[in-house]
Amino acid sequence: MILHSVEVGTGEPIVFLHTGLQTGMTDFEYQREFFKDSFRVILPDLRGHGQSINNDLSNFFEDAARDLLDTLEKKEMSSIHIVGASLGALVGLFFAKRFPEKVKSLTLSGITPGKPENWNQMHKEDVAVQTQLLQNEEAIHHFDQLHAADWKQFLYMARNDEWYPFEETKDLAGIRSPILLIVGEGNPNETTGAISYRSMHENVHVSIIPFASHLVHMEQPQLYSEVLKLFLKGIS
Repeated sequence: MILHSVEVGTGEPIVFLHTGLQTGMTDFEYQREFFKDSFRVILPDLRGHGQSINNDLSNFFEDAARDLLDTLEKKEMSSIHIVGASLGALVGLFFAKRFPEKVKSLTLSGITPGKPENWNQMHKEDVAVQTQLLQNEEAIHHFDQLHAADWKQFLYMARNDEWYPFEETKDLAGIRSPILLIVGEGNPNETTGAISYRSMHENVHVSIIPFASHLVHMEQPQLYSEVLKLFLKGIS
């Protein structure tokens, strides 16, 4: 499917892939303004989010990667810089593995290559938070306004403790482009994972940002953006 997207700026295309239950316009807000004077900033809504209406999540990551390819071909783009966080980072990773010729650089945050030892406890806590969200009328109204499709499906999908694609995140096989991992020091699983990725690919850079955790691009937006800018500057 062709993803609904918003564009600002001119120059080389850079695609920001949002986190779960956000949209192209509600996430990466600081980065959108930061990079719009030097890049063509593209902000898609992933399938099932915002105005990219699709309720089929049965093969979400594979389909989301194909959606991005369809969207780029519609825009006649041969290669792009990809920046993704959390759910968007997983989609970016899937895309870069399957369509490496389309990726000029890949920047990821909020992912981990291996299943943490405390995964079951982490998942249990996540499900508890999601259950509370589904009982919060104000939150339900907010997300109903944000998404045209049934956003609750993402919470139901995540209740399965096998939902996370560790088989894909375990390595960087097939990716040809330079890779940047930006992680917050407050998430030890992600920082350890980012360092381990360095041994998997010949062109991996790692930046550990202080006073941040899973959503490092929101928690330290200026530091995140400056590191990303430095990374992109070195790519011809």
